[in-house]
Amino acid sequence: MTPRFARYAVIDWSGARGSRHKGIAVALCEAGDAVPTLQHPPGGGLWSRRAVADWLIGKAGEAPTLFGFDFSFAPPFVTRGGYLPGDDVPVTGPAFWAYVESVCDDEDLGAVSLLERTHRRHFYFGKADGIKADYMHNRLCEAHYNAQGGGKPSTVYDAIGAAQVAKASFAGMRLLHHVHAHVPVWPFDPPPEDGSLVVEIYTSIAARAAGRPKGQSKMRDLAALNDALLAIESLPHEGLPPDDHGADAILTAAWLRRAAPRPSLWTPPMLDEKIAATEGWTFGII
Repeated sequence: MTPRFARYAVIDWSGARGSRHKGIAVALCEAGDAVPTLQHPPGGGLWSRRAVADWLIGKAGEAPTLFGFDFSFAPPFVTRGGYLPGDDVPVTGPAFWAYVESVCDDEDLGAVSLLERTHRRHFYFGKADGIKADYMHNRLCEAHYNAQGGGKPSTVYDAIGAAQVAKASFAGMRLLHHVHAHVPVWPFDPPPEDGSLVVEIYTSIAARAAGRPKGQSKMRDLAALNDALLAIESLPHEGLPPDDHGADAILTAAWLRRAAPRPSLWTPPMLDEKIAATEGWTFGII
């Protein structure tokens, strides 16, 4: 069954400390070819993670909407036999999200405390932790994407540097815990026949589909963004160019609108019940 949606939203996410985040951008579009538009939090300014959760729950109840987030919905599990081997933690995605929520005391759904204190030994912060390669574990969908030439995704156990995704992903798991009671999350839940759904996305997949060269997915001017939008059958963005977070969200929302009707993307050959329950899958990888 291929789910059908009336709207498509993509959230460029952030795990940064604090309560308002310049790294969060939210884009929304209807079915058709209109360019996705950037959304803003009530009162304006920067988004908080809690405001994104509230916005999602509200929009999900208005019309069937497919929401895409660019963080890892769970740590690797299948190849390691656990999320945090040797530690007593749950063994399914939704239960693990609840656990992350229970141990984090950071503001605005942050999760730095889990990385720096509760489960510190599992994360690489620098040379004092030993050999970085020992922490480079990936989920099966990430390894599959890399094997196809898509590039090597970051691992949630790498917590150092600007490119790390650890803080964003564990903060995202707290968000998933809050929204899961209201909106199903694929593939941990099956796609609904009607209604809204949350999926994991990878903005680089959208950029590649739009013709952006490998390693050059960022669009830093209006011409680059509009060339990419044209390639995936979207009308152009008018007005001032967005920042790179906004451009990622806009392009990926337009891509999600075109990709969602493809049945093959909902049934990746490697995705079995164990993977679906534990690691999840990035939508668009087959």
